[in-house]
Amino acid sequence: MNLQVVFHATTFDELMRARRNLLNFRYAEPSAKLAIIANAGAVVGALENPDPSTDDSLSICSNTLANSGQTNYRGLYEISSAVVEIARRQASGWQYIRS
Repeated sequence: MNLQVVFHATTFDELMRARRNLLNFRYAEPSAKLAIIANAGAVVGALENPDPSTDDSLSICSNTLANSGQTNYRGLYEISSAVVEIARRQASGWQYIRS
């Protein structure tokens, strides 16, 4: 079975938990497709606290960037809307975990 899981983070603490969860999950299920979707306060946390071991699985919300006046100066992968992306993934069989 190929698991697909999206971890959702809205705060810096949730982002840190999502990163740990992703690494633990990756260790237990190396073939799983894993993603972290960050919006709200987690976006600033992602920009200010790089994590080379999980940033390749991280998407940040463009709406949050625009609403907070931030720029994606690290070049992280952007999605237009975190909630829409989560809904799309759930519709295509991904499991949702709120971090």
